[in-house]
Amino acid sequence: MLRYLVTLQVADKQGLVEQIAHIVSRHGGHWLDSELRHIDGLFAAILLLEVPAANWETLLENLECIDGLSLTYAKTRHKLTPSRYQAYSLVAYDRPGLVHQISNKISELGLNIERLSTQYESASHTGVALFRANFSLNIPNDDIEQQLRLALYTIGDDVVLDTNA
Repeated sequence: MLRYLVTLQVADKQGLVEQIAHIVSRHGGHWLDSELRHIDGLFAAILLLEVPAANWETLLENLECIDGLSLTYAKTRHKLTPSRYQAYSLVAYDRPGLVHQISNKISELGLNIERLSTQYESASHTGVALFRANFSLNIPNDDIEQQLRLALYTIGDDVVLDTNA
């Protein structure tokens, strides 16, 4: 069995996930992990698949038959489990450059973003534009976590940071 990280992008339409899952299943693939999103009329997916080597090319050909689909893939390898994942939720007033500021503070501490999801939304009571980021990091110790918190709060006094279980 080989592991592949597959990215897909196509105009959204009903039944896409079922169609993709059917193709993976039909070729003996195992759907290990995924992120699926509908963004501005497009369906975007990142899939981690485990597929018998003999079936990989046919599986790819079948996925590429989906009308309008853009597909990329890379062979992966098993990764050691990180020592300590920590998930965070950050909310601030929306403004250009927030993802850069957040990623810069994280990078300065030598940390790697394992997962990041961002959303733009309006505050229900005021209509103010809000930015929300949910992210996971491998935090080696409590001192680094405290440094991270302090660094993220320097982005602005509107930043609210919560730790998710």
